[in-house]
Amino acid sequence: MISKVILRDQVREHLLNQMTLGKLEPGKTINLAALSRKLDVSVTPIREALTQLQQSMLIKAIPNRGFIIADLNYSEAKDLYELVADLEVLALENSVFDEASIDALKRIQVQFKNAKDTLSRIHAKLEFHKVLTQHYKNALAQQFMTDLKTRIIFYEKAFMSDDSIYAKSDNQHDGIISAIEDDNVPTAALILKMNWMLILDYIQKQLRFI
Repeated sequence: MISKVILRDQVREHLLNQMTLGKLEPGKTINLAALSRKLDVSVTPIREALTQLQQSMLIKAIPNRGFIIADLNYSEAKDLYELVADLEVLALENSVFDEASIDALKRIQVQFKNAKDTLSRIHAKLEFHKVLTQHYKNALAQQFMTDLKTRIIFYEKAFMSDDSIYAKSDNQHDGIISAIEDDNVPTAALILKMNWMLILDYIQKQLRFI
């Protein structure tokens, strides 16, 4: 039973990694047989991993088609970004930051500023948010945020090629760091919420045209 669970978790991590790297696209069907051959595991742990990802809303099961990467849509974007914003604000309000934590945020912010392409910029941005919320000692909330942000990658990869939006996000990151340095968590939380809503607003405008 233990080995079966480990296999399921390994398949899940493999699929999450493929999503994170942009190697799985919305609308793409996940071929169980091909995945079984590639990972050298039976289809049972693959189905279990896919069922978990379905429960996390990262994929969906379609009759006669199997599991696919869910298409992007206006309603999901709203729910997704608002939930991530609320969870991160909760995490921030229940975190304590020391000098090392603030230095880590500053280092990642430099990576974000210097990113040369959209996918690198997305990863740097999400790493910033991961470090920002990592001190929240709620394992369930942390898992939720990880799964939700994996789904966010699809939206930002599809719609966030406009550097001007990232410039605004860049300024908000700086504002979050400054507020934390001043021990002003309410202001940091407000800017954090604004940061996610800025991106949501931009993405929803793009979704109206597809």
